[in-house]
Amino acid sequence: MARTFNATSTVDDVLSGIDLRGKRVLVTGISSGIGVETARSLVAHGAQVVGTARDLAKAQASTDMIRANTSTSGNLELIELDLASLTSVRTCANALLKDGRKFDVIIANAGVMATPLGHTRDGFETQLGTNHLGHFVLVNSIEPLIVDNGRLVVLASASHRSASFTLDDLNFERTAYDPGVAYARSKTANILFAVEFDRRHRGRGVRAAAVHPGTVRTDLGRHIGLQAMEQAIARISADLMAQGEAPLQWKTVSQGAATPVWTGLVASAEEVGGRYCENCHVSEVTDAPVSPAAEGVRSYALDSENARKLWTRSEELVGERF
Repeated sequence: MARTFNATSTVDDVLSGIDLRGKRVLVTGISSGIGVETARSLVAHGAQVVGTARDLAKAQASTDMIRANTSTSGNLELIELDLASLTSVRTCANALLKDGRKFDVIIANAGVMATPLGHTRDGFETQLGTNHLGHFVLVNSIEPLIVDNGRLVVLASASHRSASFTLDDLNFERTAYDPGVAYARSKTANILFAVEFDRRHRGRGVRAAAVHPGTVRTDLGRHIGLQAMEQAIARISADLMAQGEAPLQWKTVSQGAATPVWTGLVASAEEVGGRYCENCHVSEVTDAPVSPAAEGVRSYALDSENARKLWTRSEELVGERF
């Protein structure tokens, strides 16, 4: 009988009793936060993990304890990757392709949030370029390395619900820049990428899903500031409790890593393929107004036509077809 988990489950809960020896997993963004915890848990259960980082020195310092752990058969390798530079993305992809070793799972974890108006080295709005287009090129470039019946997990966010899908003015050249809207759009793009990748590769058993890890205190919120985030969470929670609802809860880093790992290595492929998951289960589609503490994925984020349109536009932007 399949075990059930919830919002309070940790990554060690979902991997309890699971032997990952023989599994090879790519995790982007392992300099801090959920990425480091994801790598730790996978290595502890015997997996071979390749972790990417823009700053290798920071990643090495953050993962010293993981790489020094000789009590398991798992290990961790690091490779440089700056998702805000397609040159770096392609260099990383080419190195992995040359190495030739296969991956059972790719977890697209890296990202930025609520950045000031800026652009990647290729001229894309920072959040769209880093969160979506960088992963779009990386994953598609190394798709031949994913084993048959492998899996792709893309970290998205409940924030996708705050901005509807649009391909208009992606660089905010004609409209005022809003860091929250830009983040939400990039997270919708993450979900749509998983939907279309799943459609294209399910024929050989490769399934893709997007996940919301939860509200976690990590470096992701550095552009907002921890104090500002704490105050925002407190205001939201006060409003919810005034309406008789449960407050919005912070998750620990281990709880934040639980849903990506559950989706990639524990849940059945048919259950999660082409879907959006949170709190270690598949979310229901809802277009009704919901509180920030509620679950649910917007229909536009799972719409197959939206996914195809974004894929085509993304190919045009990066100058490469997949």
